Amino acid sequence: MIYGAGMLELGVTFDFAQLVMDNEMFTMIKKAIGGIEISDEKMALEVIHEVGPGGQFVDHEHTYYNFKTEQSQGRLINRQNRAGWLNSGGESMTERAYAEANKILQSYQADPLSAAVAERIKEIVLEAEKEYGLR
Repeated sequence: MIYGAGMLELGVTFDFAQLVMDNEMFTMIKKAIGGIEISDEKMALEVIHEVGPGGQFVDHEHTYYNFKTEQSQGRLINRQNRAGWLNSGGESMTERAYAEANKILQSYQADPLSAAVAERIKEIVLEAEKEYGLR
C-alpha cells in the first residue's frame, strides 16, 4: 500500500508538485511490482535462435517493437546525459513538476455530477446543518 501522495512535513503540508512527482514514482513502482509477462512473444525464443550466440538484439525488429513496453515512461524524470539535459534547458524535476501541476490545475475539467449524486450531497449537507443547529 502506498499513501501520502503530495504530503510534506509528515502530512502537515500538501504540495501539488510533490503530488505530481509522487504519482510518477508510484506509477513506476506499480510497473516494477507488476511482474514480467511470460509468453512466447515476450520471451522471443525464435529471435534468440535467429540472432544466435554472440549476436546482438538492439537493431532487431522484435526489440524495436517491444523495448518501450518494459520501461517506465515517466514525463518528469529526464533520462538524457548531462550535456543533453543542459542543452534542453537544464530544468529540474521539481521545476517540471510545478509546470505539470499548474497545467493540470488550469486545464482540468471535472465531469459533472449526476443529478442523483448532487441530490444526495445536498441531503447530507442539510442533515449536517440540522444536526449542528445551522438550520
